[in-house]
Amino acid sequence: MASLDKVLYTAHAHTTGGRDGESRTDDGRLAVRLTPPGAPGNGTNPEQLFAAGYSACFIGAMKAVAGKQKITLPADLSVDAEVDLGPVGQAYGIAVRMTITLPGMDKAAAQALVDTAHQVCPYSNATRGNIDVTLTVA
Repeated sequence: MASLDKVLYTAHAHTTGGRDGESRTDDGRLAVRLTPPGAPGNGTNPEQLFAAGYSACFIGAMKAVAGKQKITLPADLSVDAEVDLGPVGQAYGIAVRMTITLPGMDKAAAQALVDTAHQVCPYSNATRGNIDVTLTVA
């Protein structure tokens, strides 16, 4: 396990009720109602939050890599993330599929950027070896 060299930021969230509850951050920037996947209501679920967090983090990793490599990224780049929830033996697990769209960028250069970003992204590093993560350059 790798330890942090330095803490750059710490997020704080308070959650009650689990998948039938709510979660909010201490700074008030996030307050969400939670509902189980497929349940009626207007809440979100942990898998949706994970998809949003991982895809946003991955874009940040691509920007960091591009900056170091002096690559200009397309302004309309995007990541579509899908997080699957399912049984793993007697427990539950998740799997992630992300489709990365870098309009106008050479396919080989885009793939190289995505591969490097996958080594840099904190979410990728946290999940590596623990869950299936599939990255596809569109």
